[in-house]
Amino acid sequence: MKQLLLDLAAENPHTLDTFVVGQNAEAAHLLRLFAQRTPSTYGERAVYLWGENGAGKSHLLHALANTPAARYIQATAVIADFEYSPAVSLYLLDDCQNIASTKQVAAFNLFNQIKEHNAFFVAAGSLPPAILGVREDLRTRLGWGLIYQIHGLTDDDKMAALERAANARGITIPSGVLLYLITHYRRDMPSLSKMLDTLINFSLESKRPITLPILREVMQQQDGYSL
Repeated sequence: MKQLLLDLAAENPHTLDTFVVGQNAEAAHLLRLFAQRTPSTYGERAVYLWGENGAGKSHLLHALANTPAARYIQATAVIADFEYSPAVSLYLLDDCQNIASTKQVAAFNLFNQIKEHNAFFVAAGSLPPAILGVREDLRTRLGWGLIYQIHGLTDDDKMAALERAANARGITIPSGVLLYLITHYRRDMPSLSKMLDTLINFSLESKRPITLPILREVMQQQDGYSL
């Protein structure tokens, strides 16, 4: 079998609509308000999201970054990205656990300016603010607003999300194939989605229906899995 190429254009775009909500309905609702620059019921304009890798935190931040007047800031970004601008009404700080000490003062100052100008702020990290390994004043600021744990998807959630993604491309995937994929491959949704896209592309290219043997063949080719 020839080397497969992943069709990046077929990946689910980072939007709030393509985020699989699962147990995160309240947080998802709040972020839809923030996308429209509407405060929470209690007037909050800042929220901190935390959870394990692959739970969807970065998906949510990238989705919000696609709204007007928003700025996505990776923890490793240059200092200039941490500067406040009146043209930006929503700031999105990702991977807070990785903010270098040299940039923590800049992040602290940015938060204060955001609050002063009634802008919106969404931060995300792998740990809750109280135990983040950052300076105390920044840790306090990150915990000022609402805090939500973003819960990973159950296996049923993952299968439903993959099935919807396939159906959106006009493809029906046998349930046994999806069950095998989520139990024998990487557990995070980005990896599962990429493998699904690769599987669909191979099926269309080779004109072979998607079956369990086809999935095993693709997984071995892509990642050298011993199945």
